[in-house]
Amino acid sequence: MKPIALRLFGVPALLVALLVVATGCGGASDEPTSSGQSSGSADGGQTISLVAYSTPEVVYDEIIADFAKTPDGKGIQFKESYGGSGEQSRAVAAGLKADVVAFSLAPDVTRLVDEGLVAADWNTRHRDGLVSTSLVSFIVRKGNSKNIRSWDDLLKPDVEVVTGNPFTSGGAKWNILGAYAHGGLDYVSKLIKEHVRVQPKSAREALQAFTGGQGDVLISYENEAILAQKKGQDVDYVTPDDTFLIENPIAVTKTASATANTFVDFALSREGQQRFAEWGYRPVDKEVLKANASKFPEPKKVTTIADLGGWSKVDDALFDADQGSVAKIEETAGVSTAK
Repeated sequence: MKPIALRLFGVPALLVALLVVATGCGGASDEPTSSGQSSGSADGGQTISLVAYSTPEVVYDEIIADFAKTPDGKGIQFKESYGGSGEQSRAVAAGLKADVVAFSLAPDVTRLVDEGLVAADWNTRHRDGLVSTSLVSFIVRKGNSKNIRSWDDLLKPDVEVVTGNPFTSGGAKWNILGAYAHGGLDYVSKLIKEHVRVQPKSAREALQAFTGGQGDVLISYENEAILAQKKGQDVDYVTPDDTFLIENPIAVTKTASATANTFVDFALSREGQQRFAEWGYRPVDKEVLKANASKFPEPKKVTTIADLGGWSKVDDALFDADQGSVAKIEETAGVSTAK
């Protein structure tokens, strides 16, 4: 039986209550039973609600189809919601039903821990809570006529840059961290104020803006560049010699069924990890990464969030909406920092 997927895209928190009512009227109940299991769909099967950031949708399409062919996945239905990582996390906190959450960065899971929706030890399970990694890279026009190779090239007088808004997009936070690791706040300020022309709310919308003709270069994930090429977009990409490691978490909520945990295990299995590799994500399974090593060259320098002191320190210093250094730069540039 092929899994049935109801998709929701970019769910603002203010619409969550309406969406919960609307999806509840669609014939499948999202409410957990008293045992903590997800209640069944109208035809008696279980439903897993997957809430994820925008970019890995194509991967989860394939993983869900593969899972449906296993004994554990037989008859399981899925409700899927994709959008900016921060927006998705806030929507779940506000009431959007989720059994499995797959976000761009760890603080979007931490928010749900603080809300009592995800167990505090989520990142001690399932390969430290990660399902994939990637690198901050530059997507450029085919042929790279402006010869963009490094972070300094983004500051050339005639270069216009596209990146997501870091206050709605987790991917954009990684982009800014790549810039920050390269040149500090002075570099970030010059980049945003003088070269960034548009900041869409999600990584996927940023890619759409770039492929639609805006800008000369898109700061993005390595996997987004590979996705664009696989879909026939006329682009090239460059990974700078000094870049940033993107770490993408996955977790189950406290009310999730055992089947939801099994699905996460499947996404982390060699079969699931190979699907990530095929779409340009760096697998967290070392054997799968080794088998796909030719796809993933190693830059000279890769900075991690741990190198900067961890997310708690970085979020407070850079991305706090009231006091963060990046927030102040964005406000000066006329960009909204509202979450």
